[in-house]
Amino acid sequence: MGFLLTKMMAVFGDREHKVIIVGLDNAGKTTILYQFLTKEAVHTSPTIGSNVEQISVRNTHFLVWDIGGQESLRASWYSYYGNTEIVILVVDSTDRERLTLSKDELHRMLSHEDLQNAAVLILANKQDMKGSMTAAEISQCLTLDSITTHSWHVQACCALTGEG
Repeated sequence: MGFLLTKMMAVFGDREHKVIIVGLDNAGKTTILYQFLTKEAVHTSPTIGSNVEQISVRNTHFLVWDIGGQESLRASWYSYYGNTEIVILVVDSTDRERLTLSKDELHRMLSHEDLQNAAVLILANKQDMKGSMTAAEISQCLTLDSITTHSWHVQACCALTGEG
C-alpha cells in the first residue's frame, strides 16, 4: 500500500491534502488506515464517528479521515467533504449483496458540490478471501465507467497484509 501513497504523492505534490476513507461497515477502512500508518495489521472495532491521522511521505502530508460506515453514520458523511481532495472508497470484495448499496453511496457522494474536484480511489479489499470479486468485477458493479466528472482508479488489496 506504500506504493499507492507514493503514486498519490507524485500527483498531489508537497503540501497537506485532505483524504476521506469511506465505505460500508466492516469493509476494512480502519484496518487500511492503520496499515498505511504502521505497516502492520491492527485489531480494530467498529468506528463510531471518525478517526483522523496524518500520514507523511517525504514532503507530502495527508490528513486522513476514516469515517464510520454504519447506516446511521452514512447520512453525516457530507459533513467531512469540505476541502477533500481524495476520496478512498473501501469495498469488501466478498460482500456481493451490498455492492449496490456501495454504488449508490459512491454516486451520491460524487454528486456533492464539495467533492466536485476530488480524485477517487476504490480499494477492493479482502482479496485474500475465497470468492472475492476482482477489481474489474467491482468496477463494473459500481458502474465506474459512467463516472466522467472525477479521476478514479480501482485497486485490489488486502488490508491485513498490506498487499495491493
